[in-house]
Amino acid sequence: MNSKNILISIVFVIGVAVVGLWGVDFSAGYQSVSEVVSSDHNPGESVNVMGSIKTGSLNISTETITFILQDNEGGSEEIQVEYTGDVPANLVEGQDISISGIIVDHGHVEASKIIIGCPSRYTT
Repeated sequence: MNSKNILISIVFVIGVAVVGLWGVDFSAGYQSVSEVVSSDHNPGESVNVMGSIKTGSLNISTETITFILQDNEGGSEEIQVEYTGDVPANLVEGQDISISGIIVDHGHVEASKIIIGCPSRYTT
């Protein structure tokens, strides 16, 4: 192989890597509700949070979905969440979810994405 073919191969591999990773969010991972509540996030700041939907707090209307997200570990911290997208399938109270969104103010997030974990196929 000559150096021209090697150079073309390297450029091709780099191009495939760039296209494959396009749009991947490499920002910080998901935080717990208590980590978000106890930290100093500013309004307008992006945040990724894991927790569970507090029983009795889920409200689905034609315009918005609102609920309270609480720690999975049973802590007392809570975040009010407002989501204006399509209703995710299988969204129920008590379910563990992850959200991505923007801090509106302390303890209030406007979610742009809700990720629901797959239900277990096995019961014990």
